[in-house]
Amino acid sequence: MSLEILYQDAEYIAVNKPSGQLVHPTALDAHASGSVQASLAAQIGQRPLPCHRLDKPTSGVLLFALHPQALRQAQTQFAQQTTKKSYWALVRGWPPTSALIDAPLKKEWPPYTIQSAQTHYSCVDYFDFPHPVGRYPSARLALLKLQPLTGRTHQLRVHLAHAGGAILGDGKYGQRLPADWAAPKRLYLHAARLEIAHPEGGILRLDAPLPSAFNEALDA
Repeated sequence: MSLEILYQDAEYIAVNKPSGQLVHPTALDAHASGSVQASLAAQIGQRPLPCHRLDKPTSGVLLFALHPQALRQAQTQFAQQTTKKSYWALVRGWPPTSALIDAPLKKEWPPYTIQSAQTHYSCVDYFDFPHPVGRYPSARLALLKLQPLTGRTHQLRVHLAHAGGAILGDGKYGQRLPADWAAPKRLYLHAARLEIAHPEGGILRLDAPLPSAFNEALDA
């Protein structure tokens, strides 16, 4: 499968990661076939080095370095939380227009330390899904723009579930898709933009268009 390349120079290459693909092979999902890293290596004839991670079901901007020095420079920025990230999410419920979720998260592997975590969101639109869900005659849905101020594992998924508006398609954190859902079945979370300082100066702004699955869901 050919990946959509969003940006490429001598330092970095960014792709629009498809939902359902691992960033790179991992023992945590040993039965998965293929990865974005392997597909991109075959596509460009060079082994790219992932600068950060996206969950397997999440789509969107994924940045790779093309040599170790560029990798270190990018990873330092992610570790120091100086990058800026924006996501789209389709969630259950009608949350407030905007809010800051400030809720610490426990690491999912040893040592199980508690880490501070903050996510800002704003609601772009509200919808009423005209199909019964449980004892309710219809489902209220909302399209959110998310801006994580920290970068913790599953942060956006946990924070939205904590706030009572779990992301659609996220069975792990309590919001499976309705049985008669007509759009593609996936996690409705998309990394739309990444801003990171480039080694040669200036800010690299990378944008990934909203996937067709989101448009199909919004039309439905």
